[in-house]
Amino acid sequence: MKIAQLIVRPFVVLVERYYPDPFVFAILLTFLTFLLSFGLTEATVQQSIEAWGNGLSSLFAFTSQICLMLIAAHALSHTDSVQRLLARCGSLPQNQFQAYALVAFATGLCSLLAWSLGLVAGAILAKELAIQSQRKNLRLHYPLLVAAAYAGTVVWHMGYSGSATLSVATPDHPLEHMMGVLPVTETMLNPLNIMLALLSIIVIAIVCPLLRPPDNELLEVDANKFEDKEDRSASDETPTSMPTFASRLDNLRFLNISVALLFAVYLVIWFTTHGLELNLNIVIWSFACLGLLLANSPTHYLRLIVNASGPVGLILLQYPFYAGILGIMQGTGLASVMSNFFTEIATAQTLPFYAFLSGGLINIFVPSGGGQWVIQGPIFLEAAKTLNVDPALIVLGVAYGDQWTNMIQPFWTIPVLAIAGLHLRQIMGYTFIIFLVTFFLFGGALLFLF
Repeated sequence: MKIAQLIVRPFVVLVERYYPDPFVFAILLTFLTFLLSFGLTEATVQQSIEAWGNGLSSLFAFTSQICLMLIAAHALSHTDSVQRLLARCGSLPQNQFQAYALVAFATGLCSLLAWSLGLVAGAILAKELAIQSQRKNLRLHYPLLVAAAYAGTVVWHMGYSGSATLSVATPDHPLEHMMGVLPVTETMLNPLNIMLALLSIIVIAIVCPLLRPPDNELLEVDANKFEDKEDRSASDETPTSMPTFASRLDNLRFLNISVALLFAVYLVIWFTTHGLELNLNIVIWSFACLGLLLANSPTHYLRLIVNASGPVGLILLQYPFYAGILGIMQGTGLASVMSNFFTEIATAQTLPFYAFLSGGLINIFVPSGGGQWVIQGPIFLEAAKTLNVDPALIVLGVAYGDQWTNMIQPFWTIPVLAIAGLHLRQIMGYTFIIFLVTFFLFGGALLFLF
């Protein structure tokens, strides 16, 4: 048995036997956070419960944004043009190594554009590649393909949609009084950040194929299970024997293109007046613009949106629990206790690294890059001021930590698994390995390169 298989096998067994469903994971984290607040802070039981209850609805606006972003990205990824592109990509690999590497590499590039695009397009590519490979008798382990797709998203906070980097680049952001406005040229577009992102994608694309199990343990895709309405071409609409004015209007492509152009004009005006200033809303409207532009008709786009709503329900159910956890961590001071632990042992050289570790730890409890930055930023920025550390390194440290522990935090696997038709326990043993590998990449860079 290969060394890589010997390394990954314990993690696969661990996850298969002991890792709970994402919803159960959120419930257990809730009670763990309560226990930590009782043991590490002076909050009473009543105060902790009140903080939790007050936090439950605190991220409703953000939850609606991420759901809309996933829906828009899902619809865009399922337009005929993008499906043809993904199908073409799926036909490229000629051996197992190329197949796993392509999924990880392509998802990584998509994630640098937007985390939601990486999640959705990566899962679709994995599914398409598995189906095409089966047709040409190329045997692949489907769970590893999907794991490679999720692994590629580990670089998302280094790219175009990074929450922390975009937040501090926006005038009047919450921490402007502590650090001013930090342009993306010092964080997202920092040459070292770009080089590290590309290096990470390449390393992941090499590591994932090495994790493949022996041929006698392969779990191949069942192509028949994906023969549903989501995968059919949008042109396969049931024709009516007597088209009416209303049906012609429903399928008039000019209408969705007109709305797409309206979005496009708005985006041009936005970027002309605001420069390279991005936020979640602008990313959502960008995806909606492209999706409407590529859709065959208003009815087609509507069907794509409906097909995208499956994983959104799971997110709507679970994210208030994480908002409640955020409420406990903020309301009881637990987040400050965690962050202060790292800042008290840090030096000027190690503070960005400890921001990375702290970001990774808090991401387990609150899988929200923006939310993490709000509760960790003030503490680490104060320490950076005392130790004379560049605030940009603190932003990058927290961002790297946030994306890093996504590999063992199951929440963001929800849209990937919904598309791929797998369960969390089938992929997370492999992403544990990516978690270990990227620790050395991100942590080492913050200690020795920046």
